[in-house]
Amino acid sequence: MDVGELLNYQPDRGAKRPKEEDGGDEPRAKQKTSSREALRYTAMGEPEDEDMEDKEKILEKLMDQDEVDPEGELVDEAMVKKMILTFEKRSYKNQELRIKFPDNPEKFMEAELDLNDIIQEMHVIATIPELYHLLVELNAVHSLLGLLTHIAIAVVDLLQELTDIDTLHESEEGAEVLIDALLEGQVVALLVQNMERLDETVKEEADGVHNTLAIVENMAEFRPGLCTEAAQQGLMQWLLKRIKAKMPFDANKLYCSEILAILLQNNDSTRELLGELDGIDVLLQQLSVFKRHNPSTAEEQEMMENLFDALCSCLMLPANRDRFLRGEGLQLMNLMLRSKKLSRTSSLKVLDHGMIGPEGSDNCHKFVDILGLRTIFPLFMKTPKKMRKTGISDKEHEEHVCSIMASMLRNLKGQQRSRLLSKFTENDCEKVDRLMELHFKYLEAVQLADRRIEGEKHEMVRRGEILDDAMEDEFYLRRLDAGLFVLQLICYIMVEISSAGIPQLQQRVHQILNLRGGSVKAVRHIMREYAESIGDGKNEEYRQSEQKRIMELVENF
Repeated sequence: MDVGELLNYQPDRGAKRPKEEDGGDEPRAKQKTSSREALRYTAMGEPEDEDMEDKEKILEKLMDQDEVDPEGELVDEAMVKKMILTFEKRSYKNQELRIKFPDNPEKFMEAELDLNDIIQEMHVIATIPELYHLLVELNAVHSLLGLLTHIAIAVVDLLQELTDIDTLHESEEGAEVLIDALLEGQVVALLVQNMERLDETVKEEADGVHNTLAIVENMAEFRPGLCTEAAQQGLMQWLLKRIKAKMPFDANKLYCSEILAILLQNNDSTRELLGELDGIDVLLQQLSVFKRHNPSTAEEQEMMENLFDALCSCLMLPANRDRFLRGEGLQLMNLMLRSKKLSRTSSLKVLDHGMIGPEGSDNCHKFVDILGLRTIFPLFMKTPKKMRKTGISDKEHEEHVCSIMASMLRNLKGQQRSRLLSKFTENDCEKVDRLMELHFKYLEAVQLADRRIEGEKHEMVRRGEILDDAMEDEFYLRRLDAGLFVLQLICYIMVEISSAGIPQLQQRVHQILNLRGGSVKAVRHIMREYAESIGDGKNEEYRQSEQKRIMELVENF
């Protein structure tokens, strides 16, 4: 490598998440101070008449600078203050020259390079988050945000390193101060405006987008409450626009799908905003590709799962169920279930979210109308082996299928309900036989878990430990995880079909219970426990009426 190449060489800065073309998983090293001579040399091009002697002098100078690298010095409060004040001076000088010579970049090129140098030096501050308060007190955060219009990549790179989640957790106090200052300066709105300007066909700018998304992810992980504010400052709109852009799949599209799923977690405000921005249609359009084709790479599969997760989150909001229905989401999920591609697993989960509760009534009726019973019952009768290959357990599959069945029995009226019940009578009640098979499978699993928990409780009492509410809640969650929730759904289906006024169904349920040593009393106990835990805590009136209805079914069982 000749001297010119050495001078022009710039290390790949990397991003929080490794881009596809970036090799290796090593964490990014702290950037060394950039040499202004090298930057200027790169910017202006190599003069043809430069002789070897001059090159060697410049190289020697660079080597000397490396020997007195500021990062080698002890970084203390005084040094950070000095660095920030230098940054402020250079920032002010750059701004002054830009205003004075707006049409003559050569006049402020020197100042711009000086400013870029000090921004690179400031990366060292990311190693001492307890001094982040100096960035705020000395107005550096405000100045950095102001520079997003013309030294965007360098500023984004610095902010991404300052907000690295591991660094933020090293000093909660310093992190809180920095995040507060960034939010006060409308950081998300400014970052979104900056991403609008970046051209992702240029690698450096595509990295800039990637690092910007990393900043959002870091802040959202540290302070989940800012997701609403971030979405409203244009981020949600930009993410949807980027996801539906007709561009080849890349690391940035994957990252966008991940950030979207994060914004929608446990947040009705962002779910509502996505619905208003026609985001349900965007998600359905993007997922429709996987109706007939499997993702071609592991990364594309990850993006598909992120989009399905986002869709499931959205369907937790009742208003979005209607948008999903109008956007023909049910038809798409039904086709995916029949296509036997990788999307089948997640489409089952989406149907479960779309049909659950009283708000899922319209979707339940429509599902029967589009012949969805022909799709769901084969999945109920036998858990496909391919499901296991996609990483989903039999329990998870059976939980979603039983939940869909329970939702339909709860919500369907008239002709559609009759069609559902008649399915249980087909082929000598084979669906009832399968239901009872699942009942005993999960009853056994829960009884095993109960025996273990009772043993642990007995041991705790013997040691003199107190069984408080938190401990009881933990035990209950373990029982649910062992299969109690699926067992509750199965028992609900059993009492529903037994009370449907079709003697043949009721007789078959009781016949199998007696044959296999089951007990009506045990089913009633499971259903009472289910009735107590029903509801989402938002609609007390629905909870009470549903509890009363379930108890009536139990009494008639």
